[in-house]
Formats: sequence, structure tokens, C-alpha cells
Amino acid sequence: RTTMKSLRFISAEAFVSNAEFARKNLGAVSHDLFPLLFKASYLLEQGEVIHDLVENWPLFDFNMGKLLGATLDYQEDLSHRTCSVCLENCLTGLRDYVLNQSSPYMKKLKVVDLTGIKDVEVQFCKCKKTMGRWARTQLLSKLCSELLVYLQQAQCNPGTSKISISVLIDLFVTERNYELVVQALLKKCSCPLKICCVGFRSDNLTLQKFFYIIKLTDSSLLRKLEIVHNVHLEMEHLEMLFNSIHFPLLMSLTLPARTFNVRRFTATDEQILTNIGEKMGEMRQLTELSMSFSVLTGRLQKLISPLKTPLKMLDVSNCSLNHADMAYLANSFHAYHLEALDLSGHDIPELYPSTFSKLLSHCSSVLRSLTLEDCNIQDTHVNMLILGLSPCQKLQEFKFIGNPLSSQALKYLFTFLCELPMLKNVEFPVPRDCYPIGITYPIDDASLCRFDHQKYERVAEELNLILLQANREDIKASTPLFGSYDAAVQETNNELGAYLIKSFKETLEKFTTSFNKMS
Repeated sequence: RTTMKSLRFISAEAFVSNAEFARKNLGAVSHDLFPLLFKASYLLEQGEVIHDLVENWPLFDFNMGKLLGATLDYQEDLSHRTCSVCLENCLTGLRDYVLNQSSPYMKKLKVVDLTGIKDVEVQFCKCKKTMGRWARTQLLSKLCSELLVYLQQAQCNPGTSKISISVLIDLFVTERNYELVVQALLKKCSCPLKICCVGFRSDNLTLQKFFYIIKLTDSSLLRKLEIVHNVHLEMEHLEMLFNSIHFPLLMSLTLPARTFNVRRFTATDEQILTNIGEKMGEMRQLTELSMSFSVLTGRLQKLISPLKTPLKMLDVSNCSLNHADMAYLANSFHAYHLEALDLSGHDIPELYPSTFSKLLSHCSSVLRSLTLEDCNIQDTHVNMLILGLSPCQKLQEFKFIGNPLSSQALKYLFTFLCELPMLKNVEFPVPRDCYPIGITYPIDDASLCRFDHQKYERVAEELNLILLQANREDIKASTPLFGSYDAAVQETNNELGAYLIKSFKETLEKFTTSFNKMS
């Protein structure tokens, strides 16, 4: 699909396509053409031109999302292109903007917003090398530190120290880039480029380091907080976090696995849970909550009923919810506002079929994304599922891998899915009849790939044919066996893997020591 370009955009492409010519003549370009030239340079991956455009940026703000998004001159949105060449030149251009010896009175730039960059699985840039969120965090922190060293050593224009640019960014911190980011945040006051953290994700960090770095960020600006893999945050630590730091603008909160475990609750734990609920109730902007792989049985109401603002996104996958939890959710004011819901890992047809249908009917007018992985949905439940999904006319994404459905049931379901007008993405399971007879669900990782691949391919073709015959080529159907794409995990999987091996080794050593003592 080709996107129409205006004559202005075609002219901009022609201008930047010769990097040497463009760089020589930037001084003669009208200031209001810089955004146009930036998008054209980004599309053509003209790194040097991007660098010089940013180094000489003549406007008050530099917003990546707006600059690369759909414009009248070129409708295509380029914000999902995390091209390494383009982004590196963009950030080094920002550093050189500060160091450029032209009169500081010419420097108008006050705000740089890098939050509009989207990390996606398929990249269309020619270099095929991406710069993800972790690498952007790393490079910006490194450039801030370098800038300070240079300003201390060199004889800069006196006006340079007066430059103050807020750089809005979603930080991604792990053990590997922790020290660098800490240094950049500690020296923020002295640096002309001021890191303003509006989104924060941490993986592979000790609790001590997590608490230290989160206090260095300005929590009054934080809109999204993700504490994900290998940060051993438990309920009492979460209470400490909420008691010591105020998050007035927080809109989205993701908690690590096993933050809550009601199976070993004491009276003190009940009070802690109440306190956490009350603290979350004070976060008036909070509309997205993810707390997968915790044990929340019978406590969902206590945790989320204090919220004053209805949730738009809720992930309670593998949280051992019982009927009381589901009944509360279906009847709560949140139900009418949920745009994204993940109930994976719950035996929905067995435990609460009618309550689930009620929940779907309440959120049907707004629901965009529904995930029901490993929910024991069988052939006999397909009609119930279709009945529940029928009112969900705004549904864009439906994920239901890991359910024991036959090829026949999937074909029947796909025929219905074609009728959902806004549906774009479907993740479906390997049909049960492709696995050996007697396979048990949920399928363990060792058996996951042991299915008849040829038969699966034939079924997948038939399912795509159903979409084709209904003129629904716009629906992408796939079977990601090991879960959906996660840009953050993809970028740091080597570090994550090394951490898991180290943890396993330590556990094994402890076990061996205990065993030897017993012997």
C-alpha cells in the first residue's frame, strides 16, 4: 500500500537525498520547513542530515511522535520505525545542539519529547538495526554524562550553561545500564539536557537499587510504572513504595509476578492490602492495572474498589480469581469502561460462565482487546463464547491460544469472527487434533511443539481462506506458541537469560548445601 505524498514532501525528499548538499544549505532553509525535512530524512534514513537538523533546530519544541506521525504532507506514521541510524543521529544531534557555538540567544529549544516512539516486532527500515527503549535509555544517559564532562573541561560559550532542555523519555533500567542512568539522574541539575522520566520500566534489579533509582526520578511526572521481571517486589514493599513516594499523574501500573499471595495471608497482610488499595485510590489518573501471576483469590474487590477512576485496562491473568472476584468485576463500575481485559489462566467455562458473559455484555460497547489464553475453552463452549463476543463490535484484538479446541471448532469460530467489523488481530491455538491423543491441558513447555506441523499448516490455510472469502484480509491470524511479542523482553533477553541461570544455580547450591547438612 503506497501512501500519497504532497509536492512539498517530494521536494523535501529530493533536498535531503543528497546529504552533502542538504547539510551545506540548511542555513538557508526557512525554520517552518525543519519538521518536513526531518520526516523526509527519517524516511530515507539520512542519518547525517537528521543530526544536522537537530543540531540546528530552530523551534521551541521537538516532539518525535508528532514529527513522525501522520501529517498532511505524508500520511504514513513513521513513529514505529526505531531505526538505529536515525535515532542515534537524532540523540547525538541533540548533544551537539548544546555544544554548537552559535549564539545561545538563537537557541529556542525547551522541550524534547521522545515518548512517541513505538517499539514493534517488524521493522521496515533499510538498516534493519533497531534501537529499542533500553538502548535509547543507555545512549541518552551516556550523552548527558559526556556533555557534563565536556562542559567542565572545555572553554564553552558562557551562555551554554544557561541552556535548559527538558527531555521527556520512557526509561528502561536493568542491572546492566543502572549505574549509567543513576549518574545521569544524579547530575540532572548541572546538565543542560534534563532527563524527565514519564515512563519507567525496571527488570533484573535488586529491590535496593529499584528504590534508589525510582526516588531519583521525578515521581510527579511519572505516568507509567512497570516493575516486571526479576524485581522481587512483594506486598509490603509495594506499601513502602506508595507510602514514601507520591504518584499524582500515574496512569498505568504493572506489578511483577507474585506481588500478592493471599494463600499465606495474616491479619497484618489484610491491613497492608487495604492500605495499598487506598493508596491506589488516591491516584486519580490510574486507568491501567496489570498484576498477573499473583494469587488474589477473594481479594480483588478490596484492592480495586477504592479506585475513583474506572479502569480501562485490567490484566489479572493467572491470579486464581474465584466466583466472588468475577461477580464483583462484572457488577463494578470498571466493567463499563474496560477497553483491554486479560483473564488468562482461569477455567472460565467451569467456574463462572454466566458471570463472564455478564462482564462481556457490560464492557461490550468499549472493549478493544480480550485475552483468554489457557482458559479451558473447549468445543462445547464455542457457542457460549460467540454469544458473549457478539455485542463486542469494537473488538480489535482477540487472543485465545492454549485452549483445547478442535480444527472444526476453530473454523466455526473464525466464521463468526469475520463479522466483528473492527477486528485486526487474532491469536489462535494449535488445534487439539494436531497433538497426540491424550494430551493434557494446559500443555507444558516440553510438549508445546510436539504436534503435527503439516496438519497445523493445512488448518491455518483453511482458517485464512475463511477470512479471505469474507473479504477480511485485514485480520492477521497467528499462533505465537511462546506468547505475544514483547519488545522489552526481546531487547534484553540475553541479560534476562543470564539472570535466570544465575538464580537457578544459586537455588541449586542452597539445595545441595541443605541436603549435605541433612546427610
